[in-house]
Amino acid sequence: MKIHLEREYWPGGTNGTMTIEDFKLCHTIELPWKRNEKEFSCIPEGVYVLEKRFSDRHGWHIALKDVPGRSLILIHCANNAGKELKGCIAPVTKLKGEGIGLQSRHAFEKLKEMIYSVIDGGEEVILEIRSYPDAALNLVQYERSWMD
Repeated sequence: MKIHLEREYWPGGTNGTMTIEDFKLCHTIELPWKRNEKEFSCIPEGVYVLEKRFSDRHGWHIALKDVPGRSLILIHCANNAGKELKGCIAPVTKLKGEGIGLQSRHAFEKLKEMIYSVIDGGEEVILEIRSYPDAALNLVQYERSWMD
């Protein structure tokens, strides 16, 4: 199964929408793009395999495998990227601002249930992160070399 994450980059955070084909699963919040700097940047666009993971801090959540230059990139609950994330992705029900959303726990539980059921059925789950050129242009106004 392939999930798409379409991003919009802003100075205060990265907002996105997760879909399967044309069905919207949830919105997402992340840190702004800071050239993949650990703990300060969202991760690069690309294709990532998702897997189940458990930690004492987040309980059962979702991990992205083989993120370039990064480790322990997760999908977990958060409503404010700047205060609660260090490079991870948080599903939210509604976007409120740049890197800010609402009802993350609700969105995360629905997403986790769907992804876990597919993984438990023996199928691989892929997350493709991308942005459309028009949506990415909003960042170019603030930082010319954002794709470095």
